[in-house]
Amino acid sequence: MFARLALCSRLPPRNRLSYIHPVSIRTFSQNKFSLPRPHGKSFVHRSELKQAKRIVVKLGSAVVTRGDECGLALGRLASIVEQVAVLQNQGREMMIVTSGAVAFGKQRLRHEILLSQSVRQALHSGQNQLKEMSVPVLEARACAAAGQSGLMALYEAMFTQYSTCTAQILVTNLDFHDEQKRRNLNSTLHELLRMNIVPIINTNDAVVPPPVPNSDLQGVISIKDNDSLAARLAVEMKADLLIALSDVEGLYDSPPGTDDAKLIDIFYPGDQQSVKYGTKSRVGIGGMEAKVKAALWALQGGTSVVIASGTHPKVTGHVITDIMEGKKVGTFFSEVKPAGPTVEQQTEMARHAGRTLASLHPEQRGEIICSLAELLTEKKEEILSANKRDLELAASSGRMSQAMINRLSLSTAKLNSLAIGLRQLAVSSKDSVGRVLRRTRVANNLELEQITVPIGVLLVIFESRPDCLPQVSALAIASGNALLLKGGKEASHTNKILHQLTQEALSIHGVTDAIQLVSTREEVDDLCRLDKLVDLIIPRGSSQLVRNIQRAAKGIPVLGHSEGVCHVYIDQDASIDKAIDVVRDSKCDYPAACNAMETLLIHRDLLRTPIFDQLIDMLRTEHVKIHAGPRFASYLTFSPSEVMSLRTEYGDLECCIEVVDSMQDAVDHIHKYGSSHTDVIVTESEETAEQFLQQVDSACVFWNSSSRFADGYRFGLGAEVGISTARIHARGPVGLEGLLTTKWVLRGEGHTVADFSEQGSMKYLHENIPVPQGSFS
Repeated sequence: MFARLALCSRLPPRNRLSYIHPVSIRTFSQNKFSLPRPHGKSFVHRSELKQAKRIVVKLGSAVVTRGDECGLALGRLASIVEQVAVLQNQGREMMIVTSGAVAFGKQRLRHEILLSQSVRQALHSGQNQLKEMSVPVLEARACAAAGQSGLMALYEAMFTQYSTCTAQILVTNLDFHDEQKRRNLNSTLHELLRMNIVPIINTNDAVVPPPVPNSDLQGVISIKDNDSLAARLAVEMKADLLIALSDVEGLYDSPPGTDDAKLIDIFYPGDQQSVKYGTKSRVGIGGMEAKVKAALWALQGGTSVVIASGTHPKVTGHVITDIMEGKKVGTFFSEVKPAGPTVEQQTEMARHAGRTLASLHPEQRGEIICSLAELLTEKKEEILSANKRDLELAASSGRMSQAMINRLSLSTAKLNSLAIGLRQLAVSSKDSVGRVLRRTRVANNLELEQITVPIGVLLVIFESRPDCLPQVSALAIASGNALLLKGGKEASHTNKILHQLTQEALSIHGVTDAIQLVSTREEVDDLCRLDKLVDLIIPRGSSQLVRNIQRAAKGIPVLGHSEGVCHVYIDQDASIDKAIDVVRDSKCDYPAACNAMETLLIHRDLLRTPIFDQLIDMLRTEHVKIHAGPRFASYLTFSPSEVMSLRTEYGDLECCIEVVDSMQDAVDHIHKYGSSHTDVIVTESEETAEQFLQQVDSACVFWNSSSRFADGYRFGLGAEVGISTARIHARGPVGLEGLLTTKWVLRGEGHTVADFSEQGSMKYLHENIPVPQGSFS
């Protein structure tokens, strides 16, 4: 053993990631954790878990063993070993508490018994007796004795693939109750960790006596199973984190699989009475109640705990690293209960109040929106004061670009414009929820209606743009939808007061909870997993934010666009004045907007003509930095910097200029490099313009008009939740109509399908009934 330890100690102590295949590992950056912290206080938030240095990973029997309980689940085990090795090689101190010796030994002993029986029967009874062989019930201690060496050899072989050394330690209850043995165990473990070795610990099931019920000593947990062993070990070793992997996703408020059973995201010591436990897993001697007891004991001792699934095929390969990154995986045990509701509770509150909101009369929803519009102007000083504080913090941080700061900024003019748009929306909201779109007489006294209804619960994630909050809130109110808002921390003060004003407006008809602002430390990825609570996600922000949300959304549709690469094409028949005005406004009015021009396409025949020279002079006067496309650069002796990509969204006073041979060439360029957002043609040829308008497959296509018109307010929608480039549901600026769906209502008098069979007495009519404008169900 000492020779092996000496060999291990000579291995490079850290940074062995070069031995690991780069494709198979979900790595995250080195040294995310801080220096060792004083033990005795557990982490309060999941986001702090990335600071954990000393970690105990407990592998339950259901995780380690196969479904037949004879042998190990090698694929799962290899995946877990890989994650532990990655963390170990990042400089963390990893310990494993493992089950599996009994299952491994059972597999070996069954094989030996069957082999022995087959030989004896072949010698004495003939081959015809082989089918009657049976395996006797195997004693667990014997199985453990036969399986320990094989289990450890397997771990050693797996960790060797990552140049990581392991050491086996078998313990019993006496090793913790005897003071001298406890000190020896502590010393051994510390020495192994010092030498960068992963200790693999298990109860010595070959000699351990059966657990005695209720045998815990005062303040000390008894070692009855690997849950209690892991908890005792974590506290003894002053571990920062205990990760207990089981065959369930975490702790539920009632047995998993029962109706209305909900996974508990964060569990607090005072919540024990609210949980109803079920039966134990198919293997092991613990069960969830034992896990919770052990977890709370470890938490009291200063070790944070997460209980999660180690058997789910979709998460096993990254469950440990996900927990370390602070993602919402399993159940996190915390001693500090937040003052406000959880995001799940907020969503439930919003859904309940949203149903009441949808049942209000359209005039009542309009009154709420008008009240919000009034509050925006009445409370403008408070709003602008909060916004000034956010702007000062953003400037002092030095981490935000000027384009982002521009989006963050509010002004009296912006607030007045918002109020005007909200009043427009209040008028149009009277023709929204419950509107009859189609009415059909299916048969005599059997009529069918298709009516508009709210989508349900909307989740809007936005960054930097606090003016988005009242816009989206008003649209949710008008369409009768519940709303969950997640704003960027850079606008936290502005968002807070805007949300307070929104709730004040909602209170006039008793639906304050219909719009919720998430103020907890929820990661965007975690919000995107609320597929049982949220019906539609709408991202408002950078293209990177939208792409991240589209990737992270699990079973929830996402409405939005990832980029705003908008083009203005100057045709050979363009007017000089119109071209200059349209290009200036499209690029310079608000460069940070998603509907600002990013690429200027110029017909080849216009090069070295007055219109081209004047366009260049105007852009220079407006301090627009020009990047040359490949073809444009080829025409110039001394060209501006060549563009890195023709798909760039600059969001600032920058743009690309490229040359095209024709209108058709411009259309092809837009389809290849555009984002299907907004594209413009400037020409005096109606025929060319109409061809462009018909052929360009974008959400918005304009003729002799600035791309900046692509906006819900400018379209007369009152407000918008964003601009969608999707091909289904809503496209372009998404206003009130885009936040409604439909349902079918059938009214009959005891009709049955059998009435319309060949032997039935009724016939289908399917007659369309005219629907007067403004009809409501």
